[in-house]
Amino acid sequence: MAGLQKILLILLVLVLVLLALVFSLNNQMAVALNFLVFETKPHGVAVWIIMSFVIGALVGILITILATFRTSISRKTLQKRLGRAEQALEKSKAQNDQAI
Repeated sequence: MAGLQKILLILLVLVLVLLALVFSLNNQMAVALNFLVFETKPHGVAVWIIMSFVIGALVGILITILATFRTSISRKTLQKRLGRAEQALEKSKAQNDQAI
């Protein structure tokens, strides 16, 4: 089953590479992007679109990593608080048992 998944993944990657190649060959018109403070060198439309997807993916990965890190820290803090609360509960139960 794992071998079939690897083959399907390789085929998917090859199809995506082929689609990207066809897309870039059909969109070779050079375009310069003009931002308010600077203008870029002219590159093909496909280059700009592919770069925007790559940059978007990298930003998405960065945001996900930061959110995961934040959640991990929060989880560790809550686990410590839970441990302290459980110890306090055990201590309270022991005191109640002694009082009885």
